[in-house]
Amino acid sequence: MAGVSRCLKYSMFVFNFLFWVCGCIILGVSIWIRVSKDAQEDLSINNNNMFVGVDVLIAVGSIIMILGFLGCCGAIKESRCMLLLFFIGLLLILILQVTGGILGAVYKPQLEEGLNLTLTEAVNLLKDNTENAKQVQESWQKFQLQGQCCGLVNGASDWGNNINLVIDGKKVCECEQKYQEENLCIPFGDRYIFKQPCKTVILDFLQKNMDTIMGIAFGMAVIEVLGLVFSMCLYCQIQRK
Repeated sequence: MAGVSRCLKYSMFVFNFLFWVCGCIILGVSIWIRVSKDAQEDLSINNNNMFVGVDVLIAVGSIIMILGFLGCCGAIKESRCMLLLFFIGLLLILILQVTGGILGAVYKPQLEEGLNLTLTEAVNLLKDNTENAKQVQESWQKFQLQGQCCGLVNGASDWGNNINLVIDGKKVCECEQKYQEENLCIPFGDRYIFKQPCKTVILDFLQKNMDTIMGIAFGMAVIEVLGLVFSMCLYCQIQRK
């Protein structure tokens, strides 16, 4: 141990052990969701777009596990090679994170246009009668009930001829009595429907939770910088030993 700080060494080990545990949890939960039909039904995951998000989480969990393993072994074994790989991997993630934030700020108008385009394309699935469209319609009906909204961009007209479609015992966009009292509904034929399109609900959610998202991103960046500092300090001490 001559020349190597015991405190720094074990701080690095504990830090990366927790990092590794987080990766295991993310990976385990993601794989469970990917293979479990019950989990997919509970979370309303039944189309390819949603599975892409689960696959991304599997990749993220795997990367975190690998980095945590390299950091733990590098610290406890005083391996310069492992510490260097850990440092490079974490630095690349931090660079990608910062680059993504900058690009998101610079291209925010284009991102909003892309969201509008995606939602507009999804409207066609609400009007369609294919098997794939029916799965999307069932998922979207659940979202409408949770978000108290109707359609995607233009409200009821987004459903076209399917506006009277019955899903799980209820017509799409149907607004119950309790919501009518909260002024969330408008008359539509012989019933009431939710008056605001779901696009409004999605954008409001993103705006309200932007501070939380930024806080999480900032917290992750701080943790990553600490990991970089720990690993580089330990690497330098091992090299001088």
